[in-house]
Amino acid sequence: MLELRKGIDILSHVGGINNIAEAQDLFKKSLDSENLAKLEKIKNEEALLKIANAIAICEPDEVFVNTGSSEDVDKIRKWSIETGEEEPLAVKGHTIHFDLPQDQARLVKQTFYIINDGEKTSSLAKSIARQDALEYVEKYVKGIMKGMRMLIGFYSRGPVGAQAAIPAIEISSSNYVLHSAEILYRNCYESFDAEVTRKGVFFTNLHSQGPNRPEDIPNARIFMDRSWFTTYSTFCTYAGNTLLLKKGNHRFAVDYSVYVKTAEELSEHMFITGIKGPGGRVTYFAGAAPSGCGKTTTAMAGDAFIGDDLAQMWIAEDGTVRAVNPEKGIFGIVEDVNQEGDPYLMKVLRGEGKEVIWSNVLIDENKKPYWVGCGEEIPKKGRNFQGEWYEGKTDENGKPIPPSHPNSRATLHASDIENHNTELAEDPKGVPIKVITYSGRDSDTMPPVWVARNSDEGVVIGASIVSAATATEIGVSGVRRQPWANEPFIPGPLADYMQAQFDFFNSKKIKDSDRPVMAGINYFLTHAARGGNGKGLLGEKRDVKAWLGWLELYANGDVEAIETPIGFIPKYEDLKKLFAERVPGGKEYTKELYDMQFSLYIDNIIARIRLQREAYSKESAIPQKLFEVYDKQEKELLALKEKFGSVVKPDQLA
Repeated sequence: MLELRKGIDILSHVGGINNIAEAQDLFKKSLDSENLAKLEKIKNEEALLKIANAIAICEPDEVFVNTGSSEDVDKIRKWSIETGEEEPLAVKGHTIHFDLPQDQARLVKQTFYIINDGEKTSSLAKSIARQDALEYVEKYVKGIMKGMRMLIGFYSRGPVGAQAAIPAIEISSSNYVLHSAEILYRNCYESFDAEVTRKGVFFTNLHSQGPNRPEDIPNARIFMDRSWFTTYSTFCTYAGNTLLLKKGNHRFAVDYSVYVKTAEELSEHMFITGIKGPGGRVTYFAGAAPSGCGKTTTAMAGDAFIGDDLAQMWIAEDGTVRAVNPEKGIFGIVEDVNQEGDPYLMKVLRGEGKEVIWSNVLIDENKKPYWVGCGEEIPKKGRNFQGEWYEGKTDENGKPIPPSHPNSRATLHASDIENHNTELAEDPKGVPIKVITYSGRDSDTMPPVWVARNSDEGVVIGASIVSAATATEIGVSGVRRQPWANEPFIPGPLADYMQAQFDFFNSKKIKDSDRPVMAGINYFLTHAARGGNGKGLLGEKRDVKAWLGWLELYANGDVEAIETPIGFIPKYEDLKKLFAERVPGGKEYTKELYDMQFSLYIDNIIARIRLQREAYSKESAIPQKLFEVYDKQEKELLALKEKFGSVVKPDQLA
């Protein structure tokens, strides 16, 4: 079990501010009258002590309190330009931010959970002893903001007042980080004290980029103190490492739901979107996929888009599973975002009058951004994530440098996207989730869509995600397991998280009629793996409309399905109709393609089950339900193989 407030609070220990009187004295010395007056409106003493100790440790020359007012946010935008953290582009409201070449993605090997003696963490995570983290903070964080301005913001991770929303403080020396926070999160300066009282907890985040030099990157660290819900980030600027409200606080939210709100709340790496069905019905989906695996594309394929990355979920009093997006903006990968697959997003990226922060893309001489897969002719030269660029330029190893980094991003307001349902996204009641999906990058094993036969099998689909490594993580390669697509963000033992999943989705508080359908999705089957004559993927980006459309119909009892050992799969005639009606431009869906996509390649599936069983067998205290599901599925698959052979077509099961 996670024990809160255990061990030395590093922030207060190094800062040395122990009571509110000392904090107030420091504020009077460190803040001018305008910012002191702004801070005086915050009454929560624990929050004030956190802020005071951050000032004491970092020793900034100036402190700015961001209230979220238009005047404050304009100052942050202006400062970001003046310091060179951002540069204006041709389109008004668009800016470009470049991270150092060594800091283009999550620094996985430099990210740690601070733990106490005997405390267990996920076997897939890195940890550091509290004393070692303390020594790092004393050596590297002390004085890190000398000559700089400290910015402080108060935010809500979710609509203010939502049951699962959690308030947080973001402290940084980076104007870019606070500018991003204003786009991505709800400033709750005015209601911060009330939100802390309502929820009972808040998160604290402390970041400084330091001198922002390549030679400092080896010393960069991202620490998450689970016991004190406090993060530390140093010597880096990539938002995935520095905008700690995002994945740093998501980790804390996972801990909070697993250990404090067991069977009541979940914190997931999921999109939220609404799909229209017959008669104008809208069915809400939440879906998990590792970064770079189509999550944003899937979210925006919806008719009522809510969020593309994170979801805070809970069981409401009416027996429905409800969800809110902790964010109000998008920090999305832009590689392969184009007019064909992402028309709503492209309208913002290429339109006028919207605010966008670009990062690590190619900028041409006219200050226009381009990126790999944009569907437009890319200039022969420009500036990108490694400096001046020209077609054919290579790195020190002779490898061609692409026009844009594979993890290049765009930060924008979700409300600027045409299919975003801003009213529902800001509703503290959340949206009712009827379908849960899990997906990864799987070239040869699972079909494009399948539905769990019960909640236990649904949890196991999530536990069994695998994915090819993507550009969102530095120092990671090959095919890897990605449990629930949340694996990098599960602080505690996987057994605890898995049990919380079983407890939540089997809860008797959920009405049976509203219990979510749980499904797997796989966009990445290849011709080569399925005996096709073509190259690359069997499907297209636009096909997502058909897969989601079928799940919408199935969840509402409008179509039947074929039962298999891995779950229910669609019937051909239903998909044929959906491809013609829902895929943009209409598409003929052949029986040959259906058989290639939905035949069960039994040896591959059994190999995948055995790989997962072996991996989880090495974990301590994994719920027995997982192995029971694997054993049942393998037994049924072997029986099918004996009857039909190693490849079983859907018609043989119907």
